Amino acid sequence: MVHAVEEVNKRRELGNLTLGLSILDSCSDVTTALNQTLLFMKRNLDGTDRPSPPVVAVVGEYYSEISIAVTRQLNLEYIPQISYGSTSGVLSDKTRFPSFMRTVPEDDHQARAIVEILEKHQWTWVGVVTTDGDYGRYALERLQQYAAEYNICFAFTSILPDVLGDSKLKDSIKATVKSITENEKVKVIVSFAKPTHMMYLFNSLLKDPRGREKIWVASDNWSESANILRKWTLSDVGTIFGTTLKSGNTTNFKQYLRNLDVKPDHHKNNPFLYEFLKEKQNASSSLVKLREKLDRASRSVELHSNDLATEILVKRIYPYAVFSVELAVRAIAQAIADLCVNRDCKTKERLRPLEVREALKKATFHLDGQNYRFDNRGDLNSGYDIILWRQKSPTYVDVHYIVANYDIQNQRSDMCYPKQIVYLRWNDTYEIVLLTLTALGTLLTLIVGIIFFARWNTPVVRASVGSICIILLFSLLSTFVSVILFGGNPKLWQCQARQVLFGLSFTLCVSCILVKSFKIILAFEFDPSTKRVLKKLYQPYIIIAVCMLGQVLICALWLTLKSPVPEWVSVNNKKERLRSCNERSFPAFGAMLGYIGILAVICFGVAFKGRNLPHSYNDAKFITFGMLIYFICWIIFGPVYAHVKGIYHPAVEMVVILLSAYGILFCQFFTKCYVILFKKEANTESAFRQEVRNYSLGDINDLSCGFSSSFSSEGIQNRALDVTLPMCVQCVVTVHASLWDALISAHCGSAPSCPCGWPLIETNQAGDGPIAVTPHPSHPRPNHLLIGPRRAPSRWHGRLI
Repeated sequence: MVHAVEEVNKRRELGNLTLGLSILDSCSDVTTALNQTLLFMKRNLDGTDRPSPPVVAVVGEYYSEISIAVTRQLNLEYIPQISYGSTSGVLSDKTRFPSFMRTVPEDDHQARAIVEILEKHQWTWVGVVTTDGDYGRYALERLQQYAAEYNICFAFTSILPDVLGDSKLKDSIKATVKSITENEKVKVIVSFAKPTHMMYLFNSLLKDPRGREKIWVASDNWSESANILRKWTLSDVGTIFGTTLKSGNTTNFKQYLRNLDVKPDHHKNNPFLYEFLKEKQNASSSLVKLREKLDRASRSVELHSNDLATEILVKRIYPYAVFSVELAVRAIAQAIADLCVNRDCKTKERLRPLEVREALKKATFHLDGQNYRFDNRGDLNSGYDIILWRQKSPTYVDVHYIVANYDIQNQRSDMCYPKQIVYLRWNDTYEIVLLTLTALGTLLTLIVGIIFFARWNTPVVRASVGSICIILLFSLLSTFVSVILFGGNPKLWQCQARQVLFGLSFTLCVSCILVKSFKIILAFEFDPSTKRVLKKLYQPYIIIAVCMLGQVLICALWLTLKSPVPEWVSVNNKKERLRSCNERSFPAFGAMLGYIGILAVICFGVAFKGRNLPHSYNDAKFITFGMLIYFICWIIFGPVYAHVKGIYHPAVEMVVILLSAYGILFCQFFTKCYVILFKKEANTESAFRQEVRNYSLGDINDLSCGFSSSFSSEGIQNRALDVTLPMCVQCVVTVHASLWDALISAHCGSAPSCPCGWPLIETNQAGDGPIAVTPHPSHPRPNHLLIGPRRAPSRWHGRLI
């Protein structure tokens, strides 16, 4: 109420006028309400010298019994009353209650809605519990009338005293319990009772096993009162459907509550929460006691020990009340604005309650982009939300889960419309594009596999570690398949399989790339101690199995402890409800992605080290680029995934998976396929050897520059140092730059030695023909058997290599 009034004043919707308010507590009692009403009506009569009477309209009361009494008293001064919860059809009689209006529909519509629920589920043998008051009697009468049209019969009808202090209440509760337990075939019970009545009833009824596991259809009186369960759980009661008044957007109101504080200049119109907020500011033990008291009082909110007082208020919001009260204040503001558009209401012509009442009947007011107005009976037929209670935890019951809407078209036409189910459908344009890309990726993966099998013995495939490449292609194929599971109407198996399939397949993919990175470094490592360690560690299939084992463990724990499940999600469009997968455990989801990320970082580091190796062998630079694409995609994924809501939420992950898979497919295989198909001259052993010679010559020339200059200074012709790269006897092996130093040393008077320090034996001492050096018999690296062509004799020992 305070928030709604302050919003009108803040927006200056009334120009130089502002709305004021006086809030009085009726204590849900007719006598108290009448006494409070009398106080401000006297003030109206005593304030004749004021430019405007203190009270020109009243918002409230919630209960129909109180509204019936209060509106009769207000009508003596023509003061209009707008209720946000009184739904009794009696109040629609404008002859008896001309000053009464409401922002909720009357119970005639609720009775129709409940009958349609019964008829929809073919519940034709039901029991009824109601109260002996205007609300209960009227609701029962309407329910019986409409039920007869659908051949729905009542097994019993229990009427409880409306007043809680009535001495007959206990006996009536016992009689009701007896009716329910003795009619064991009656599984469905409709109740128009008040929350306290239902609390007493459940406390007695649930002690008898025959009174458990029933289907209850709750009226708006108690459909959102989870505190009635007390020590019982929803599994004891059974199933509870309910009709609740239409709710609206509560975002602004939640922000208003979070901004509340105890400073005297802030929210000075809201003294009701001062003590509550003071407790929060002091953070004393009394706040803990207050929180515990609230927790006991309501099971419809899930409170935590670290919740601030404002957060407790946010969790205790009743959305329908926020919507209905805001509508009432907007209606009054619009009526005043219409009256004061051509008159000075502030100083000269004061507003009279009768003028405001007549203006309210004609006013069209706005809220959340929609227009509203009262009908000729003073009702605002906003409709109902149909809710289903859900037990979220042992101490928390969700009573705001909307499963359908009941829309009222006009006075004589109303229907109950099931909510439209929305999800990422297969025929959605965005989904079609993603599925097309998925199919293309799958096709390209299969084509690459066929090319590799067809050219299995060629150097390109052998240099790429062919068997590991096939496993890599299989993992990419599985990754593309996992994308398909993110679309369509999610089922339980689909929610559980999609993340697990992606996690395992992409882990296998990165593990294979990691093995390839190690292989490249191992092939071109010259340090003997490092090479020995790498050889021991390089067990490709064991490495892949170990990497996969970690991800399998994460996924198994996720599925066992908190498996993903499909769920219904409320959306802004009240006629729709979203079907989506709830991952449930975001730590497990994060662990799965983080594990892949750790492997990718290791892979990136190893590949980056070998980025300058010969082109024919250099998968390293492509691995580096592929991992960069992966990092960029998944870094962007986090914030986007957190902010995108609705049907396209799973599409975010689909896009990132596709980008990652395409990045690896392009970087790892497309250049190789291009060489295999279009540059066959480069896919030969001779071409590979030549590239290794060029790579080695480049390193040697870097070291030979200074040596060549020193020879020149001594008068030696530079052409004498024209070097032909040594060729390895055993296939293709690179020659480290330090080989140059070893060979120079061998022909400058010292014994020839291997680059790694082992002695070499010169086998040809003749003055013509090639010079050959062979390894020492105990040399650990037999590939250091080197041959070089003879050059013209020189002043250094008669020969140069």
